[in-house]
Amino acid sequence: MSEKELPARDPRRSPWRRIADEMVDGVGWLTTLLSIVLAMAVGAVLIIVSDPEVRGTFGYFFTRPGDALSASWDAVWTAYKALFTGAVWNPDRSWNAATALGPLSETLTEATPLLLGGLAIGLAFKAGLFNIGGQGQLIMGAICANYVGFTVTGPPGVAIVTAVLAGIFGGALYGGLVGFLKARTGAHEVIVTIMLNHIAAAFLVWVITTELFRNPDRNDAVSQSVSDNALLPRLLGWLPDGAGLRVNFGLFLAAAAVLFSWWLLNRSTLGFELRAVGANAAAARTAGMSVGRAQILAMAISGALMGVVGATQVLGTTNASHALTAQIDAGLGFTAITVALLGRASPIGTVFAALLFGALQAGGRAMQGQAGVSIEIVGVIQALIVLFVAAPPLVRGLFRLRGGTAPEAALASKGWNG
Repeated sequence: MSEKELPARDPRRSPWRRIADEMVDGVGWLTTLLSIVLAMAVGAVLIIVSDPEVRGTFGYFFTRPGDALSASWDAVWTAYKALFTGAVWNPDRSWNAATALGPLSETLTEATPLLLGGLAIGLAFKAGLFNIGGQGQLIMGAICANYVGFTVTGPPGVAIVTAVLAGIFGGALYGGLVGFLKARTGAHEVIVTIMLNHIAAAFLVWVITTELFRNPDRNDAVSQSVSDNALLPRLLGWLPDGAGLRVNFGLFLAAAAVLFSWWLLNRSTLGFELRAVGANAAAARTAGMSVGRAQILAMAISGALMGVVGATQVLGTTNASHALTAQIDAGLGFTAITVALLGRASPIGTVFAALLFGALQAGGRAMQGQAGVSIEIVGVIQALIVLFVAAPPLVRGLFRLRGGTAPEAALASKGWNG
């Protein structure tokens, strides 16, 4: 079931699909790495120009250029050092669980929903579908998981499994609806998912005001909190001083999703059918494959993974109240798209992309608190990474890499395919 066995890509595919195909198939690991370097360099420029003290030194640059260069270096070094220490490890702190593992715990906590969402978007993309409906599928999964979480009684294991399965069901049902409309009516999945996002968001706003969901002890629109037995356990809470470490069992769910996605796409008959339909639906149909069935299943599985994201939002530690609010999606449905594209829609690549974005999110808070740099710069860096990945000729041109003789191409010819 190798890529060589798949049919050639359909030359009639839409322009947006061709651009995404170029990002997924035409960008090697070296171009991706250089895109990250370029984005960080532009971020450094933004850090410099956003600091009023540094800008002031450029007023007399030609008189004392050393002041401007020194101030610029100090600003960038302080910001990126805070980014690293907030995301990976802080060597300046004394050893204990909270300080030593806190940054890594935050990175993994932020990366977990991004990884699940990136896998969801990437799997649909492999089947030739652009799932823009992650937001709606996440919301439906969160609603179902929340309802089960505060109504089902039982031991912790039973309550957690039931709530997570409810989230999977809600996301799969909402995603499968997109696949059904695509397969039966030919409706474009991008338009359908965008509309369903609006419907899900409006439904969420309404449902948290109903007597069934609304928290009677609150005056604002917030649902009831899930029971303690349904909460995902913290992985490091047993360590001394580890109560504040937020990484939870959702990380294991994400790891299981990675293994499942890899097996599905690379070792199963259904996965081969999904990739064949994604490469060329007409050729797959000629070979006897059911294109409609593949599209429905792809969107249902994609929605199920987004439903797990919704479940972790209400059962995990990123939501202190463990309840539904109108902002429960936290923009994850759309951030997952960038993670999937940066990870080239592969399960392994998505792991690294999610870890990178999770580190930027966790470190960005430390950068804002310690260096006074706006966390919005982190969002700009993330957007720039995707922008540069989407424009490989620009990156190759800046670093004088020729497409036919780039190091990544030479390594790929020796079996190092990034």
